Amino acid sequence: MSQEAFSDVSSRTYMSSLERDLKSPTLHKLTELCEVMEVHPLTLLTLAYAGDSTDKTDELLARVRQELEAVLKERSTP
Repeated sequence: MSQEAFSDVSSRTYMSSLERDLKSPTLHKLTELCEVMEVHPLTLLTLAYAGDSTDKTDELLARVRQELEAVLKERSTP
């Protein structure tokens, strides 16, 4: 996508800073950017952590599922 596609939520300067890894978006800004891209923020975060590797993606998502189940189980225990 071009920087122009994000013009309603971010300036070209800000987008350029993100692309060059000079800045990191806040969660709010990440959500806005993902809305433009029409993807869930977790999709973009998964790509950031796992890259293009489907094996790493599968491993990461399996780990997240296990951790979520553990947290939810702990929260439901009196």
